[in-house]
Amino acid sequence: MQREVMTVWNRCLSVIREIVPEQSFNTWFEPIVPLRLNGSVLTIQVPSEFFYEWLEENFVHALRKALDTAIGRDGQLEYSIIVDKGNEQNRPLTVNVPTTKTPQTAKPDNVNPDILKSPFVLKDLDSLTLDSYLNPTYTFDNYVEGDCNRLARQAGYAVAERPGVTSFNPLMIHGGVGLGKTHLVQAIGNYIKNNNQNKFVLYVTSEKFTNQFLNAIRTDGIRDFTAFYMQVDVLVIDDVQFLQKKEKTQEIFFHIFNHLHQSGKQIIMTSDRAPRALDGLEDRLLSRFKWGLSADLQTPDLETRIAIIQKKLQAEGIYIDDTVIEYLAHSVNTNVRELEGVIVSLMAQASLNRREIDLELAKHTLRNIVVDSEREITIDSVQEIVADFFTVTVADLKAKSRKRELVYPRQVAMYLAKEKTDLSLKSIGYHFGGRDHSTVIHAIQTISDLVTKNTETRASIEKLKALFK
Repeated sequence: MQREVMTVWNRCLSVIREIVPEQSFNTWFEPIVPLRLNGSVLTIQVPSEFFYEWLEENFVHALRKALDTAIGRDGQLEYSIIVDKGNEQNRPLTVNVPTTKTPQTAKPDNVNPDILKSPFVLKDLDSLTLDSYLNPTYTFDNYVEGDCNRLARQAGYAVAERPGVTSFNPLMIHGGVGLGKTHLVQAIGNYIKNNNQNKFVLYVTSEKFTNQFLNAIRTDGIRDFTAFYMQVDVLVIDDVQFLQKKEKTQEIFFHIFNHLHQSGKQIIMTSDRAPRALDGLEDRLLSRFKWGLSADLQTPDLETRIAIIQKKLQAEGIYIDDTVIEYLAHSVNTNVRELEGVIVSLMAQASLNRREIDLELAKHTLRNIVVDSEREITIDSVQEIVADFFTVTVADLKAKSRKRELVYPRQVAMYLAKEKTDLSLKSIGYHFGGRDHSTVIHAIQTISDLVTKNTETRASIEKLKALFK
C-alpha cells in the first residue's frame, strides 16, 4: 500500500514539476508527505493549515492536472494537517478538499481598493502602484562611508546591485542608536527600486509588521497578510529586536522568511545588536539570521564626522570655516543623528539671528543643546570651571606657555575632560591648543599619581567634581 501511494505521488510530482517554477516546487511540494491512497482519494500530510490553504489558492490547477494524470478524473485530494498543540502531542487535523476549483482569470474593471485586504490583488493593474514606504532622501550618494561603516556599506551596495543573488542573504545591519542603519537599508531599497522596475521593494518596521499581523488575526485576514508578504521581492524590516517574546509574530515571520529566502528573494534587516545577542527570539529564527552576512556600524571616527558635516552643509548650500567644522566634529562624537541635529540647530540659529556661522555661535549652540537635553558636561564647561577655580583664563589653558601656574591647571582640566566627557584623547588635545594625544596621556597620568599621593591635589579634584553637579 505504501509503495502504491508513493508511486502515485511521484507521478503527481512529475506533472507538477513541469508546471510549477523550481523555487515554488521546492518550497511547497518537497515538504509534502504522501500518507495513503484509499480508492481514488489521495491523502497527503502538510505542516500547517496555512500551507494547505496556500496550495489550494495558488496551485489548484497543477494539483488537478496531477490527479487527473496519476489517478483519473475521479481523483480527489485529502490533506492531513499537523497542528502544533504546544506541549501536547501533535495531532493530525484532516481536511477533505476535492480540489475542483475553477480558475478566475478575469481582471476587475472597477475595483475599490478599500475593500481589498491585500494590495497585491491589484499588483498587475496599471492603475495602481504599491507604496514601498521608502524615504527617497536616503541614498548611497548622501551616505558617508568611513572605517566605522565600510563593510556594511559595501555589502549593502553589492546587495543593491544583485538582490537575492549574492551570499549576503539575509543582510543584517546592526549597531547602536543614530548610527545610520535605517539610512543604509533604505538606500539599498531605493537603489533596487530605481534600477529594477520589475521588483517590488517593501520597507517596514518590526512594530508595524506586528501590528499588521495582529490586525489580520482580528479581521480573519491571515491568508491575505501572508500572501502579501510572500510576494515581496525585497523585504526590508527595521529593528527586528522588537520581535522578541512575540511568539506568534515570530512564527509567521519564520514562514515568510523561509518562503522568501527559498524563492531567491532578498531579505534585509536591522537590529540594535548582533544576532547572537538577541535574546527572546526563537533559535530557528536566529539561526536563519546568521545564514547571510551580519555587518555592524560603529560610532563614527573624527574623519568620518568631519565628512558628514561637510556633506550636510554641501547639501544645504552653506559654507562655514574649517575651524568650526573641526570644533563640531571634536565636540559631538556620540552618533550621526545627534551630529546632524547640531548642524540643523546651528543653521537655524544663524538664520534667526542673521549672522555668520562662526566658532562663537557654534559654542553657544552646542551649549544650549547640551543644557536642553541632559545637562551633560562638555569640554567647554570643564575648561571654564577649571579656569575659574585656579583664577586663570580659558585662553591660558589653551596657550603654549610652560609656566607651572598654567601647566598644573591645564593638566587638571585634561584629567577632568577625560573623566567627565566621552571625547577621545585626540579630541581633548585639540581643545587644548591642538596638543598631541601623548601630552594628554602625560597630563592624565600626572594628575592620577598626584591624586593618589597628594592630599591637596585630591581635595582640589573633589571640589572641582562637586562643581559639575
